[in-house]
Amino acid sequence: MSLTKTSELREMSDEQLNATLEDARKAMFRLRIKSQMERLDTPTELMKNRKLIAKIKTVQRERELGLGK
Repeated sequence: MSLTKTSELREMSDEQLNATLEDARKAMFRLRIKSQMERLDTPTELMKNRKLIAKIKTVQRERELGLGK
């Protein structure tokens, strides 16, 4: 999963954000399991995925509070 810019996330609809968040959470789960079982090909994937989840949740919270531009 590529690291998406926050501006791109803000352009997505709520449904797209929820789908992207679900995909990121599933990928994070798989990466965590894989990291426990064997060495990851790219150890930075965990960090990138965690940041993507945080960005999505931030955009969702901004919309909930009405802070979106």
